[in-house]
Amino acid sequence: MLLLIELIVNGKKYKLDINPRKRLLDIIREDLQLTGTKEGCSEGECGACTVIMNNKAVNSCMIMAVQARGKEIITVEGLEKNGELSELQKAFINKGAVQCGFCTSGMLMSCKALLMKNQNPTEEEIKRAIEGNLCRCTGYNKIVEAVLEASVMLQKEV
Repeated sequence: MLLLIELIVNGKKYKLDINPRKRLLDIIREDLQLTGTKEGCSEGECGACTVIMNNKAVNSCMIMAVQARGKEIITVEGLEKNGELSELQKAFINKGAVQCGFCTSGMLMSCKALLMKNQNPTEEEIKRAIEGNLCRCTGYNKIVEAVLEASVMLQKEV
């Protein structure tokens, strides 16, 4: 039995007939072919699958697709606009916050969710925002530095 759901992903409306047992992660990767969102632990512990749902960072491996019905989702692919990287993505590159890359999309989405709420976060607020994201390569300092740099750039845009 399939279930019809409607949702908005990266500003585009979708109507999908889905298996009700599918997770949001599966819909994003398999049905929409947006493979920037990664599957890590499948238990909501690593943060690799983080997306923004209705302006809040969530682990897409823990959300059933039906729970996303009518919601607005942003994936890492939704960060760039008109072929240009976002200030956050540029800052990650500038500060060397991207190493192996596996955690990067989830880190970016957790940090983006923070910057959507607070364009001038403290180091402590950034650390809290990425608590649910595991990274084995960067030591987290470069990620915090990147968010601080992006914050400065975003404030200049206003």
